Amino acid sequence: MRQKEATLTGQELEIMKIVWDLEQATVRDVYEKLLEQRKIAYTTVMTLMNILETKGHLKKSSAERAFVYRPSKPKHQVIGGMVREFVNRVFNGSAEPLLLHLVEDEVLSEKELADLVRLARKKP
Repeated sequence: MRQKEATLTGQELEIMKIVWDLEQATVRDVYEKLLEQRKIAYTTVMTLMNILETKGHLKKSSAERAFVYRPSKPKHQVIGGMVREFVNRVFNGSAEPLLLHLVEDEVLSEKELADLVRLARKKP
């Protein structure tokens, strides 16, 4: 069995976003949603969803003739883990350089920046 990993690949995250939005989905459901955006093989979606189950991000149950997949973890928990891992790997555990980068490159809107300042002031 593969080791559970916090960080998802781009395709895995794309699939997880669909399953989080739908709350439960078959491979066909995810495949059809992805086809709205780009070409992808059904077998690729099936393989990726099996990998996500192996990693512990999806749970599957049998329903009629297809497996139904549900997220095993809430979106905020998975995304939070990915952000923590990114900050640890890229910025040696300090979020300050990341925030400085976002501010200096004007990635954050004035409203987002004001919201961050407000949140920072609330912290004990």
